[in-house]
Amino acid sequence: MSLAQMNDRSREIFRRIVETYLETGDPVGSRTISRTDGIGVSPATIRNVMADLEELGLLAAPHTSAGRVPTDIGLRFFVDGLMEVGNLTKDERESIRGRCATIGRSVEDVLGEATKALSGLSRCASVVMVPKTDQAVRHIEFVPMGPDRALVVMVAEDGSVENRMVTLPAGLPPYALVQAGNYLNARLAGQTLEEAAIQVKRELATHEAELDALSTRVVEAGLAVWSGKADEKLPASLIVSGTANLLDNVEAAEDLERIRQVFDELERKKDLIKLMELAKDGRGVRLFIGAENNLFSLSGSSLVVSPYMNGANKIVGVIGVIGPTRLNYARIVPMVDYTARVVSRLL
Repeated sequence: MSLAQMNDRSREIFRRIVETYLETGDPVGSRTISRTDGIGVSPATIRNVMADLEELGLLAAPHTSAGRVPTDIGLRFFVDGLMEVGNLTKDERESIRGRCATIGRSVEDVLGEATKALSGLSRCASVVMVPKTDQAVRHIEFVPMGPDRALVVMVAEDGSVENRMVTLPAGLPPYALVQAGNYLNARLAGQTLEEAAIQVKRELATHEAELDALSTRVVEAGLAVWSGKADEKLPASLIVSGTANLLDNVEAAEDLERIRQVFDELERKKDLIKLMELAKDGRGVRLFIGAENNLFSLSGSSLVVSPYMNGANKIVGVIGVIGPTRLNYARIVPMVDYTARVVSRLL
């Protein structure tokens, strides 16, 4: 059944049921709907319509409650054809722009702040998929930052700059940083970091590298901080913020079990990355609601995501919000869309 096949009365009753449920989280009864402004029909008529909607799979009756809640199919039906998307306030837009400001930050810092802004405004968990860089490296340098720390600065061929802090042996002489940088630059030219790392690791392992012991330790530390934490089997990494928000408004044991399932699903980063990769196929916000995907079928969660682009107008990642299926979609959708556009402009 499509929206075109539903009469105006059924469509309006269904819309009000979903909106009331999303606002309260409770099953919605016919009497509640009959008391809303402008509905103009009796509870008995509403019950008949609710029965028809339940037969169509758009509504369900939880337990023995007289009320109804939208099913995952019903929520999809609502967001695709009935939902009126709201607008962000000026303060919300300024909050997102301010948190994402790039001054003195790396790309990952910007994306991390974007997820914090999203989780704070949405009161849900937020996630961003950060693609592994396959850019060829133009230059790498070790900048001393103290007696036992250095900043590893890497400049890619596209001009983007990434920084990492690395811990060094105490009392390391300055020449070791210079020698390590020169050694890496001689091998990085025209190669990706991953390609160069394979060569460097082989040379270090077979003692082919013309480096003294101290410079060797600097090189090893630099490689470790850039690639050691990455899961080489995944095409991207994830930044997740605000998971504690998912514990808000937990009222029953089944709610707590649902949250535990969400945490388990977030741990399965490989599956989540595969799901978010689907959103890179096109522009605009995409919603994955409850059982529509296997990953969130147990917890009854929704994922609202939008791709972001780099300076070449190429989609490079995805950012969004994870929460219960009872999300305020009308507010979350423009929030995710705006954040993705801000990140795209900054990148």
